[in-house]
Amino acid sequence: MDLTSIDDLEFFEQIARSQSLTEAARNWGKSVSSVSKRLSALETRLGVPLVRRSTRRLILTEEGQRYAMGALAILQQKTDLEDALSAQHGELKGRITVHSSLGIGRKHIAPLLGEFARLHPLIQIDLELSPLPLNISGTNFDIAIRVGGLSDSRLKARLLARNRRIVCAAQSYLDSAPPLRTMRDLERHNCIVLRENNADYSLWRFGEKGQEYVDVKGSMISDDGDVVTNWCLQGLGLIMRSTWHVNPLIQQGALHQVLPELSTPNADIYALYPATTRTPRRITAAIEYLRQGFGGRIDPPADSIL
Repeated sequence: MDLTSIDDLEFFEQIARSQSLTEAARNWGKSVSSVSKRLSALETRLGVPLVRRSTRRLILTEEGQRYAMGALAILQQKTDLEDALSAQHGELKGRITVHSSLGIGRKHIAPLLGEFARLHPLIQIDLELSPLPLNISGTNFDIAIRVGGLSDSRLKARLLARNRRIVCAAQSYLDSAPPLRTMRDLERHNCIVLRENNADYSLWRFGEKGQEYVDVKGSMISDDGDVVTNWCLQGLGLIMRSTWHVNPLIQQGALHQVLPELSTPNADIYALYPATTRTPRRITAAIEYLRQGFGGRIDPPADSIL
């Protein structure tokens, strides 16, 4: 791609979304010097500095922030207009920016978005994965995947899948472990704890609203969901994980749900998006594809055991 052929607004919008000129150059597959030269030409044409350059970070000037915000708004209007005009032909086009947490993003969101992009070649997917949830109000993201409820009235929410956290173990652990008949029996078991979002991660909550809990103890703690699940598969203890993560393993017989009669709080999976007057068709189509795709990936477990 020749950088001189890119519209100034599109060029600077990408610059504004980058942490550095190096990152922007990498996204275009060009040298840093060519990107810097193009940026200098734009600043000369406008007669104002748009960026304060440093070796590590790219910082927008006040004029650069105004230009970036205006560029984003104009480019969005352009994409929406093209989207509306192409609707009669059934084509979807434009960029979709998505934010998701790491675990569910890697396991489900990324594969489903890959399938969606294959079906719609004119769509550009920009997926950002983070260990922490994001409030997308005031950001440039089109969709944020959230596990749990919605409290921001500036956003719309679409339910993608029902989800709750359940207690699981491998058969090799259950064979030699004390009996598990009540919630309090968990206090006598080795519970593998997932540390996340600085919450009271050793409290395993039960009941529809999480009003009951057990302060579990165990010999192993990690902040990575895949790590604690793999420890559980090795027979090292119990875990409490979302059904989106463990249902496939339960279906395969690798894990078993324990204490299935105990209710646990809902942790449903939602797609959040800005509450604008008209949501672009590409956004609603992507969300609907995610909703349908989840159904085949996290079906309820076929059986459970005590």
